[in-house]
Amino acid sequence: MAEPRALGVNTWVWVSPLRDAHLGDLAARAKRFGFALLELPVESRGDWDPGTTVEVLSAHGLGARIVGAMGPGRDLLDDSARDATQDYLRHCVDVAQAMGSPTVAGPFYSRTGRLWRMDPEERRRAIGVLREALRPIADYASERGIALAVEPLNRYETSVINTVEQALDALDPLLGRGVGLALDSYHLNIEERSPAEAIRTAGQHVRAVQVCGSDRGPVGGDHTDWPALLTALDDISYSGALTVESFTADNATIAVAASIWRPLAPSQDELARASAEFLHGLQRRRGNGPRRASAPGAYDHHDTIRPH
Repeated sequence: MAEPRALGVNTWVWVSPLRDAHLGDLAARAKRFGFALLELPVESRGDWDPGTTVEVLSAHGLGARIVGAMGPGRDLLDDSARDATQDYLRHCVDVAQAMGSPTVAGPFYSRTGRLWRMDPEERRRAIGVLREALRPIADYASERGIALAVEPLNRYETSVINTVEQALDALDPLLGRGVGLALDSYHLNIEERSPAEAIRTAGQHVRAVQVCGSDRGPVGGDHTDWPALLTALDDISYSGALTVESFTADNATIAVAASIWRPLAPSQDELARASAEFLHGLQRRRGNGPRRASAPGAYDHHDTIRPH
């Protein structure tokens, strides 16, 4: 029986940007809801202090994962923004090293929400630029024992990398040398014919996994086939954390690009609590019996969110 995966929650569930003043309250909530780590966004330099954060998380018995935010002005495919974006990514790596996070995850290619059409030749050139722009950051990360986990986004948020196959193709020369993949169940649900098979295709390159409901709300009670996704993660021997990533409509950096226009749960606390309860329960049930992938869309009636 495999050990259950640790669960994490992104502070974007509650606040944006994260500040030092938020840390104690959010760490206490995460711990109370059953999470083992906080996923911490680096929206801007100086939003929160790594040294302070290490102390707060240690006091609550929590680990950390670092994510980047490719907001306005961050774009490796834009000549005018590339140098500043590379400096920002090096900073994210430094923060990850200070926090003991093995990865920095995010869509590290262009600004989230920037969309444009590319013919095959234009795409080939863009991928060439991306590889050269990421290479020194990958080296910087690898030297510090950190992996850049590059995240495919859905077609409404980027033109560059939407699928696992595109990510593997674009990043091929860099994979395993400071670069891997971050997979998000929300984007897999939109872009992949079979999210479970996409996970298997990504295989050993999966370095981070983010989860949320198919509507960006709580995990569970949605149409995602969660048993099949966890079985696929077993098949590739992924033993890392599952981190819940969702947003409030007040998220200044990402909410507009991600089209978060309405509340996704009765409260943000309920979104976090219900997600942790569902994932803990599903992992316990899978540990107590044979693991099987269900048919697409099939659901065990136990795998629903109980009203709180």
